[in-house]
Amino acid sequence: QVELAESGGGLVQPGGSLRLSCAASGDIFSIGIMGWYRQTPGKERELVARLQSVPGRGFVADFLRGRFTISADNDKRSWNLQNSKLRVEDTAVYYCYLAADSKTYWGSGIQVTVPS
Repeated sequence: QVELAESGGGLVQPGGSLRLSCAASGDIFSIGIMGWYRQTPGKERELVARLQSVPGRGFVADFLRGRFTISADNDKRSWNLQNSKLRVEDTAVYYCYLAADSKTYWGSGIQVTVPS
């Protein structure tokens, strides 16, 4: 059974930075895509960033480019979302996900709060 665990969320002042991490455990044979979504109350979950395992190509949503970056450790079992210049509107629950072995796995979500 594959499980994802997020860490690194919390409260950060506007303009600050935060690093979210996701660690995958369990039997994984072929990793396709690692990434992050976020969701605020009353809104649909939106893509933040994703990273293809091969050839290691990363994508960040246009409205976040320049402030958010995604990276993965060499073993591809953990990946990170570096958030900088955070804004109030970045407040959300952030979910990591993994597409592997023809399945999609989700973390339980972690709260990031940027107070006004």
